[in-house]
Amino acid sequence: MDNGSYQKLLDSLLQCNQHFMDLAQGQGQLASQAVLQQSVQDINQAIEKTSAQPQAMVEQQLQWWQSQLQLFQNTMLRHGGQPVEPLVQPQRGDKRFGDERWSELPWFDYIKQSYLLTAQQMQQSIDAIDDLDEASRQRLQFFTRQAVNAMAPSNFLGSNPELLQLTLESGGDNLRKGMEQLSQDLLKSAGALNVSMTDSDAYQLGRDLAVSPGKVVHQTELYQLLQYSPSTEQVAKRPLLIVPPFVNKYYILDLQQRNSMVKYLVDQGHTVMMISWLNPDERHQALDFDDYVVDGVLSATETIEKLTGETEINAVGYCIGGTALACAMAYASAKRMKQRIKSATFFTTILDFSQPGELGAFINDTVVSALEQQNLEQGIMDGRQLAVAFSLLKENNLYWNYYIDGYLKGKSPVAFDILHWNCDNTNVSGKNHNTMLRRFYLNNELMQADAFTVRGVGIDLSRIKVPTLFVSTVEDHIALWQGTYSGMQQLGGDKTFILGESGHVAGIVNPPGGKYNHYLGAGSNELDAEQWLAQTQQQAGSWWPSWMGWLAERNVLDPVAARTLDDSLDNAPGSYVMKRLASTMDNVA
Repeated sequence: MDNGSYQKLLDSLLQCNQHFMDLAQGQGQLASQAVLQQSVQDINQAIEKTSAQPQAMVEQQLQWWQSQLQLFQNTMLRHGGQPVEPLVQPQRGDKRFGDERWSELPWFDYIKQSYLLTAQQMQQSIDAIDDLDEASRQRLQFFTRQAVNAMAPSNFLGSNPELLQLTLESGGDNLRKGMEQLSQDLLKSAGALNVSMTDSDAYQLGRDLAVSPGKVVHQTELYQLLQYSPSTEQVAKRPLLIVPPFVNKYYILDLQQRNSMVKYLVDQGHTVMMISWLNPDERHQALDFDDYVVDGVLSATETIEKLTGETEINAVGYCIGGTALACAMAYASAKRMKQRIKSATFFTTILDFSQPGELGAFINDTVVSALEQQNLEQGIMDGRQLAVAFSLLKENNLYWNYYIDGYLKGKSPVAFDILHWNCDNTNVSGKNHNTMLRRFYLNNELMQADAFTVRGVGIDLSRIKVPTLFVSTVEDHIALWQGTYSGMQQLGGDKTFILGESGHVAGIVNPPGGKYNHYLGAGSNELDAEQWLAQTQQQAGSWWPSWMGWLAERNVLDPVAARTLDDSLDNAPGSYVMKRLASTMDNVA
């Protein structure tokens, strides 16, 4: 590395250090302290339990020590030229040690195996503790895994042979580029480091993504309603309303033409109406879940009737958008309002929050109370903080791999449509965030008839009597499919369940021709989730055509002429979706 490059590297390091100091004084301190406090309580409980079973813990330590001694002996044999079988291998799908030098070079093979044995032993130690309450065990498992994966030798220059070779070959240029990228990312972060996953300038909404032609047919302070242009001469009589999650932007369902659900639905002869939620800022601190139900979902159904003259619609809700949709339907039933929704489809929607998955590590009264206080003080839960939290639920695939590529290898982020959407963050009002944390995740009020209220009206999910279809995915780490199945069982009426392959996003954005299969069967109140799966046959390919068949069976009315749009209206994707946090929120600098 020449003097000029070395000076640039030093300047970048100084810049990054200052940004880190600024972040440390920024947002999230109350929540971080609460997580630490809860972790200390869990560790103290674990220590107390293990002290009552010293023999078992001593045996585990001895086994680990013996395995390390055996590993050292094997390494010496390899140095002497003798072939030796590895004591431990990375788990299937673990890409951290994919470079062949991790296996070919004995010293780095030793580092790798020693780390894997230690990580394995730490997790097994938690599993072996008797009489530890399950919530504490799950939290300890989660945070131990986080710590173990953060300390992986692959994350550090000096212990990663691939990084060492790259640094030597580039004269350290990879580190200079990495520090420049880190400095840029810190400027765009809020309370936690948002690692760049994709080239944020590669796509433009309305040009590359969210390109399905349509118009903004209605606008309120909370949402814009988009209606898409027809591509068939006739359309189903019932319009189809999509309620996306308000913690993400809607265009995950309208990426590029090849994987756009909106385009697929339009080409199947549906009049598609999409809610595009406002991206809230400090002016919208008073927004609560009630507003999304009444002034959002129900308002949109009323607007559709005014625009089309149709009194019946089909509705779709995705993730927390589905939760809002279900509450809107139960609210309308309790109020004896006109029930415009005649069928409802729910994508990865949680109604029973008793199985929060790995989010459960943060769901306890200590952490929730701290977050409530933080949200009251700040008024807004910054979407960039939420994005980091969700990325760390799959830390090796959604965080550390990008950390290594960007900051240690010095690679420029690549262009990828789903990751672009994933990094296009949205805020959540503090009040609404508090409602979801305490009343849904902590208290699970939707599972208790009339315990959760919307503007004073008790929500009873059993009042939903229209046909419903729930779509979940096997690998979803945000909305566990067993939990979404349990939530479905609370509804009345005819129920159908689809279980797709892959995860929360890729399993939903799986158009015909995609690589994932699915299971389809009638939902049952007599069978639990695993029993349902055991008696259900796998269907080949995408679940989208199965969904179309389900809708066709319920769209019994004759089709009507395609609904045209007023050319004078603003074009989709509208203005609300364009608001990006990096340009609208105060940067840390």
